[in-house]
Amino acid sequence: MSEELKPVQKKIVVAIVCWLFGWTGAHRMMMGYPKWWLHLLLSFCFGIGWIWALIDLIKILMGSLKMYDGRDLE
Repeated sequence: MSEELKPVQKKIVVAIVCWLFGWTGAHRMMMGYPKWWLHLLLSFCFGIGWIWALIDLIKILMGSLKMYDGRDLE
């Protein structure tokens, strides 16, 4: 079975979603990461999902966080 590739997301859209809803892992879900829910789990259990989201936001803006399959954001 072949998995369908998620469409490449725009960097600005992913950055905005990460800024607003990063603690939920929504930006990682948009990028096709299978364990995006870890953000949500960390946020609810330990209150530290925002730290991961802040790191991801910096990586998105610098261009080092890619789609799950390795493609660059647009």
